[in-house]
Amino acid sequence: MIPPDASDKPAAPQEIEIMTVWPSLAARPDGRFLGRMYRWNLGFRLLGIPITIGRILALLTAPLVIPLFFITLLPFSAQRYRLTNRRVVVQKGWRGEDERSVSLDRFDNILIEVQPGQAWYHAGDLIFRLGQVETLRLQGVPRPETFRNTCLDAQRSHVGVQKALGTAMA
Repeated sequence: MIPPDASDKPAAPQEIEIMTVWPSLAARPDGRFLGRMYRWNLGFRLLGIPITIGRILALLTAPLVIPLFFITLLPFSAQRYRLTNRRVVVQKGWRGEDERSVSLDRFDNILIEVQPGQAWYHAGDLIFRLGQVETLRLQGVPRPETFRNTCLDAQRSHVGVQKALGTAMA
C-alpha cells in the first residue's frame, strides 16, 4: 500500500495569509503634502535628465523623509494590510494586532481613490464597498491595482466556495 501524499489532505480550515502590504508615506497627511510638492514638473533638461522643482525638493527633503519613514515602523504607529483566505485586515503594532477587518463576502467592489500627493508614491486608497456602502478603507496602498486585483481574486474564490458548499449541503 502506498502512503497518502501530503496533497491528498484536505485544505486547512484555519485562516491563511495570502498577501501583506505595508502602507506607503502616502497614507500620512505629511507624506501626501510632500508628494504634492515632488510632483512640481517646472524645470529644464540637463544632458537629457529632467531637473524639476519637485526633484530638487525631493533631494532637499530626504533628511526629513527618512525619519518620517522610521516613525511608521514604531510600535504605536506601525500598520499593515493583510489579505487572508477569509478577510482583509488592518493590523497595528509590531505584533500585528487586528484593528479592523472586512470578510471577503462583505464587499462586492473595490474602488481606487488617488488623493492629491499620492500619485508621486504610486499609491492610492482602496475603498471596499458592498453596494453603495463603504465597508473598509485602506489608505496609501502602494501599487493599489495589484493589491486590489489580488483581493478581488480571493473574494471571488471565497464566494464561489461558499456557494458550492451551500449547494452541496442543500
